[in-house]
Amino acid sequence: MTQAAASSAAPFGWPALSRHRAVVMGVLNLTPNSFSDGGAYGDVAAGVARAGEIEAEGAAIVDIGGESTHPSAPPTSGEEERARVLPALAEIVRRIAIPVSIDTYKAATAEAALKAGARIVNDVWGLQRDPDMAHVIAAHGAGVCIMHNRVGADAAIDILADMRAFFARSLEIAQQAGIDRRAIVLDPGIGFGKTFEQNLICLHHLETLHDFGLPLLVGCSRKGFIGAATGVKDPARRLTGSVAAHVAAALKGAAIIRAHDVAPHCEALAVAGAIVLQSFSRQGEAA
Repeated sequence: MTQAAASSAAPFGWPALSRHRAVVMGVLNLTPNSFSDGGAYGDVAAGVARAGEIEAEGAAIVDIGGESTHPSAPPTSGEEERARVLPALAEIVRRIAIPVSIDTYKAATAEAALKAGARIVNDVWGLQRDPDMAHVIAAHGAGVCIMHNRVGADAAIDILADMRAFFARSLEIAQQAGIDRRAIVLDPGIGFGKTFEQNLICLHHLETLHDFGLPLLVGCSRKGFIGAATGVKDPARRLTGSVAAHVAAALKGAAIIRAHDVAPHCEALAVAGAIVLQSFSRQGEAA
């Protein structure tokens, strides 16, 4: 079965996932002000073309967003967000075989996107910002990525304890709304409401989140903490650091990597996955 066929057959929109071989969620920002590629795909034709490239480069999911979630970006109204994403999204789902995710924390945008053919909602506020979001996802039988977030960074807190409490609350909201637990993926929210050190702590201790029994998604692509570690100021030049962080996350058991640069990430994760599978094979032989 091809990757596209496997993705289409999976429940709740998610492709087949494994801790042994991470897949890539390709980023498609249909915004004028995203931190690294704002405006590059602002018209429908450019967005549709890029979605096709993301699929051809090996991604298992395309994640479409219409609002920059960078801390310095001004908020975008729901009407503007939907005007940015829906025309391209409707065309994209007709042209590609892999599932489309809508990157939004607004229930009205999620509902419109799911009606237009999206199959996953990527909520950077983990169902805790819009009280209608969980019900929309449940009603559509969609997949959902629950991301940890904070209004601001606080160096004094135990970030792992904060994350676990946040996820517990989000999962309670999901259960009360009737979201099937098999539809859920968790994201530690690297770069969101965390200090540089807290980002590193979350990645170093990523495996502790396996206690929830849910797949993990990690997105470090081009983010500020990569620049802080490497000294590279231009987000578009942070590929090497992004790949390093994502391979480390995959080796800690991340099932999905959210990235702008799809092809190099697919190559790196293929190698990391082969190493992990060899390790498991050797362990099986020893047993």
